[in-house]
Amino acid sequence: MHFVPRGRALLALCSLSFVLLGCNNAGSSTDSNQANRASRLDRAARRNADPTKPVSLEVFAPGDGDHAGIDGVSWFLDLDLDFPGDIKSTGFVAPQLTGPGVHANAAPFPGAAAPGKDDRFGGLVVLFSTTIAGAKSCQNVAGLMNITGVTDVAVDGTEIWDTWIIAAPGFGRRTASTLYVAEIADLNHDGIYNDAPDVVPDANNDGKCDASDLEALGTSSNLERVDFFIR
Repeated sequence: MHFVPRGRALLALCSLSFVLLGCNNAGSSTDSNQANRASRLDRAARRNADPTKPVSLEVFAPGDGDHAGIDGVSWFLDLDLDFPGDIKSTGFVAPQLTGPGVHANAAPFPGAAAPGKDDRFGGLVVLFSTTIAGAKSCQNVAGLMNITGVTDVAVDGTEIWDTWIIAAPGFGRRTASTLYVAEIADLNHDGIYNDAPDVVPDANNDGKCDASDLEALGTSSNLERVDFFIR
């Protein structure tokens, strides 16, 4: 069982419900402040652990060994990324609250909802071994993320949260799957992490994309792998 920190869970619920209901005074401010301080220390430690990977990435869901969703849908991808620079350097250009159909490019925070590079957060690559459409395991599906926002701006960096509830069985039903997530390196050296491709090149020509292909492309973060089961 994998537990999401209380402050993150509350904020996620607020983000999903604010359009209809708003969200006020959720939880104790003391608890929130303590959690934020601890989070900053954790992020700084992760970011300094490997100077060749200046971006720190953490996957909250799915977790290793999870049996996620119902009939291929209703499961989450939930990420935290911590960057060493300002907001512009992260590749984040605008908040988004988006999704398929009528939810795409809709107020108050429009964003595209399609496979490929995320138009609001252009450095992230998300791969699933069981992707059905497009380039399959080489298809970057970061453009399908639902909620993206800036959760902390400090003197030593910027934190971005990115969340997605899977609404279509595009990654299979009742099957084992592997998730690979990474922030791509600043490939054009312009100081902005926004160089993720729509499709990851199959560097070793083995007919699939995985961690080795992401490393060959070049990453600025730790590369996270999660083995889980889609119910």
